[in-house]
Amino acid sequence: MTKIYQQIVFSKSKGEKLLAILLDPDKLAVENLSNLIKKINQSPATHIFVGGSSFVGTNLDELITELKSKINLPFLLFPGNPSQISNKADGILFLTLLSGRNPDYLIEHQVNAVPILNKTNLEVISTGYILIESGAETAVERVSKTKPLDRNNCQYALQTAQAGEFIGNKLIYLEAGSGAKLSVPNEMITLVAQNISIPLIVGGGIRSKQEIENAYNAGADLVVIGTAFENDLNFFN
Repeated sequence: MTKIYQQIVFSKSKGEKLLAILLDPDKLAVENLSNLIKKINQSPATHIFVGGSSFVGTNLDELITELKSKINLPFLLFPGNPSQISNKADGILFLTLLSGRNPDYLIEHQVNAVPILNKTNLEVISTGYILIESGAETAVERVSKTKPLDRNNCQYALQTAQAGEFIGNKLIYLEAGSGAKLSVPNEMITLVAQNISIPLIVGGGIRSKQEIENAYNAGADLVVIGTAFENDLNFFN
């Protein structure tokens, strides 16, 4: 078992809840990071996720290097495709889009990522990624050309999560998508959390501290905040 993953599993075993701030590199400029860094360091975050559905920039290494020099947290890549891999991070969520049936996101991108990953020291964490319907089309839907799972069919979401665990995923990520109108239903989080043995990540559409708390209470081991923090750097004040 590897270091970052080991820590996530250990936290789960102790009932300690984790919080990741998701940073979209397309929305960051190296020269404008100082306030963001200050707010992250004042926040209760335990991890930094870096990535988005697409990335058109060329400054990913530079961004991560600058952020890591001033933020003492594990940095995990959360890539939409192999172009978003940087050896400056600590690890990578090696995603399989379990909710979709587009072969590019089930295996093709993963195969193409291998030669790049083999040249890095990134900790590779196999992650089953499940997109849940959230009231609006999200960037993940558009880019992956896949439909999310029905938010009212908790049983099918559970089957998908369990299939991911059976395949060998080390984490399950229930995601409503960036800028989602609705977050993942709490009853879905509870059903999945109670019936898988690996850590559960929940993100998308969470806009308040109460919603973070609700996700924890429902069974999430790690909650991801992206758009809410992006839009309001004082979110955690």
